[in-house]
Amino acid sequence: MDNWTADNIPDQTGRTALITGSNNGIGFEAAKALALKNAHVTLAVRNMEKGEAAKSAILNQSSSAHVEVSYLDLASLESVANFANGFLVDHSTLDLLINNAGIMIPPYSKTKDGFESQMGTNHLGHFALTAKLYDLIDQTTDSRIVNISSGAHKAGNLNFDDLHWENRRYTAWRAYGDSKIANLYFTFELKRRIEKSGSSIKVAAAHPGYAATGLQKSAFLKFMNILVAQSAQMGALPTLMAATDPNIKSGDYVGASRFMEMRGYPKKVYASKLAHDEKTALQLWEVSEALTGTTLSI
Repeated sequence: MDNWTADNIPDQTGRTALITGSNNGIGFEAAKALALKNAHVTLAVRNMEKGEAAKSAILNQSSSAHVEVSYLDLASLESVANFANGFLVDHSTLDLLINNAGIMIPPYSKTKDGFESQMGTNHLGHFALTAKLYDLIDQTTDSRIVNISSGAHKAGNLNFDDLHWENRRYTAWRAYGDSKIANLYFTFELKRRIEKSGSSIKVAAAHPGYAATGLQKSAFLKFMNILVAQSAQMGALPTLMAATDPNIKSGDYVGASRFMEMRGYPKKVYASKLAHDEKTALQLWEVSEALTGTTLSI
């Protein structure tokens, strides 16, 4: 079987793509690849200066690319609402939503709305964003939603009695794993609801393997980057395959193909058994609606 690369991306002329956290790393590489295939790409970013630099870098490769930069802070539900309202005014279609942005093993902190920072940014912010844009996605033919998870989801095990780590000693790695399994619970529950509704939206998940990006802050992880990591360009391929390959089915999970799914070209992979637990997924959905004050009625 041939290796899947950005050359496999079908022409995206006339399609609108929104990618969160796309000013650097995997999100940037995905945005660039889609823009070079003629998609109209919105970079939804927290740092506008870096976002504009990312836009310039893409335009330097193709002056005819369609790229815009918009401010979005997923750690603020107010920012999510403001972004979504603006996007709905400016766009009549949304073919592709890639929920890519994320933070990884920071010191303990909370979002503006009182959520543990990784759960708040990586899952709850994206849940609210997807809910607010869902009708537009549903009205767009052949649309997709892609949620970016991680191999770290295998360490995730949600504690609904203490979702924000207020009564336990904070373990950043475990909290990260919790946020990443939450991405998969959301994907699989969304898939079930979409299929029951009769909508044609595809929803899939992807993980980048071990890719060298700005997420790795510690000395150990920077060393691992040198030893193990593949490039952000390679790390973006699972996202791009999940987002554009015609053979992807709703509920598919795409990751790296070699060395414990850390490296290599993309292929369909398997989430942990726990990530497929429907009872937990339903509970997380209900908790997410309550915490964000956002109803995703499908």
